[in-house]
Amino acid sequence: MNYWDFRQRHNPSPLRSNRAKRPLILPMRALIQTLQQLPLVGALFRPRFIKFGIVGASGVVVNLAVLYVGQEYLFTEVTQETLRLNLSLALAIFIATISNFFWNRRWTWHDRKQHQSVPVVVQFVQYALACWVGIAVQFGLTNLFALFLHYLVANLIAVVIASLFNFVANDFWTFGRLKIRRAARQNTSSE
Repeated sequence: MNYWDFRQRHNPSPLRSNRAKRPLILPMRALIQTLQQLPLVGALFRPRFIKFGIVGASGVVVNLAVLYVGQEYLFTEVTQETLRLNLSLALAIFIATISNFFWNRRWTWHDRKQHQSVPVVVQFVQYALACWVGIAVQFGLTNLFALFLHYLVANLIAVVIASLFNFVANDFWTFGRLKIRRAARQNTSSE
């Protein structure tokens, strides 16, 4: 007797019919595979986007740690509080951006390194620009959605949309999906 038969026999659910004795994992797997095929929503369920999210979450930790170190140790000689905070923030954002770029290049888009013809410095500038445009998108959408929703809900929605924008911008521009497609087209047309 497997786990599902045992569970059905000893803890029958009134919501579950007798014919539904297979595990819930199979329909969930099929659902995720179906969602992966959708153009916009599918990106959320792909391993590359999950890696991108993990790197982003690690960037938040780096940002907070550097902000703390800047405020409490590095810039303690700066007496004006707003200047000290702004210096700490600038350093925290800069270090977190470098960290995120490194890990996205090394882990999220590691399979595209051999296709890169762009120098790392140029690629970092592309990454930073994509991040800044994403921040502007988040800022604008938060203000727009806050007209109709609670500001925290508005910001959450804006963060999700800006994250999708950042992912797509980096996937196509910074880490070269467009360049890979162009190279593939040139190879097929020259043959």
